[in-house]
Amino acid sequence: MARKLFGTDGIRGVAGEYPLDPRTVHATGSALSKWVLGQQREREVVIGMDTRESGPWMAAELAGGLAGGGVSVQFAGVTTTPGVAFLAKNGPFAAGVMISASHNPYHDNGIKIIDHSGYKLADDVEERLEGDIFLFREEGGKSAPVQLVVDEQLDDAYIEHLAGTVPKRFDGLKLAIDCANGSAAHLAPALLERLGAKLVLTGCAPDGRNINLNCGSLHLESLRETVLASGADLGIAFDGDADRALFVSRTGRIIDGDAVMLLCAKRLMQQNRLKDRDGRPVVIATVMSNLGLQRALSAQGIEMVRTPVGDKYVLEEMLRRDAAIGGEQSGHVIFRDYATTGDGMLTALRVLDAVTESGKGLDELTADLEIYPQLLVNVRVKRRKPLADLAGVQHEIRSAEQAFGDSGRVLVRFSGTEPLARVMVEGADAGQVRMYADRIASQLVSELGAE
Repeated sequence: MARKLFGTDGIRGVAGEYPLDPRTVHATGSALSKWVLGQQREREVVIGMDTRESGPWMAAELAGGLAGGGVSVQFAGVTTTPGVAFLAKNGPFAAGVMISASHNPYHDNGIKIIDHSGYKLADDVEERLEGDIFLFREEGGKSAPVQLVVDEQLDDAYIEHLAGTVPKRFDGLKLAIDCANGSAAHLAPALLERLGAKLVLTGCAPDGRNINLNCGSLHLESLRETVLASGADLGIAFDGDADRALFVSRTGRIIDGDAVMLLCAKRLMQQNRLKDRDGRPVVIATVMSNLGLQRALSAQGIEMVRTPVGDKYVLEEMLRRDAAIGGEQSGHVIFRDYATTGDGMLTALRVLDAVTESGKGLDELTADLEIYPQLLVNVRVKRRKPLADLAGVQHEIRSAEQAFGDSGRVLVRFSGTEPLARVMVEGADAGQVRMYADRIASQLVSELGAE
């Protein structure tokens, strides 16, 4: 059955408009209460949110729906998505709910539901919830929104957990931090100052509307300037709900998720903690991770396994292989020894641990990562046909692959949500990459038509 509300990352939309209008949000709480009552666990749910101005009323409507069904709520207030996952797993909760639209602008919001395992709900559970949400929506809310009071002990427990994953303090390190005016705005400074770091802060003054606004992991320019101007040892940028982090070295070089996975994988291998269930050192990445990462890992004797794009697929493969680390270029990195999901603050701690233990900067720790030129071209097409049936496209793909040999890659796929064909070409020579990307894109238009 095709789902109408839940996408790959919960329910998303414009706050105040369907499906995030008050009536539907309230119905979501009612439907979740019905599910909770069917579980053999506590009748309690933890709710957290990022800094968007719509967060408080959405939390109140959700809590009202839950309360009307006989389920109580504890409110973490502003926290991170991985913080809610941690609390759901380790607290007396049947589930956790995070109200956030991650890296989207402030007028968007979302509802992500996490069960007691710390993982997002299974697809079949979301399908059942959808049916109940529509039923409760038709009935209308039978309970009022709940005026919630923040329990600060919840965030304290999460910070305590993160601090406990670090074997030593960061005294002497000067860090530039950009919290995207989002979930990490108060938590990240509290955590890092507790561990002894000296901080230069940006993006830490949320006003309800400036989340992700020219700041955070999508806009690294200002953080780079801050690092260079302040003489910081490195910079850390989070996204709106702080489930990912990107870095800037002391020389201003961007350290993306691929580079983070490389330096952390090498550290884990030194500690004999990188092997999967078959005893092989492995890192799980997506098809978009750079060929340079694959080669750098291979040189260390580490296998890189690729999945489709999306942290959901990365996590599925990690669980199947019992792998310790996996992630995406975006900075969404999962460390399964410590968490059930990507966690930007945890990622920062793992990177800082590698820096302090080695006595080296990020430039040195990632010096063996050669980034291959990579070009992504989106082609709007009139129709879709199986790529294998497009003779001209297949000819151009084979030509590119033969020219690159083992020093390049070609990936062509259709978007799951838009009339787009996505062409990714990667190789050692930027001009050659551009030429083959254009040739494949032109052939797609020739065989499928341009929209």
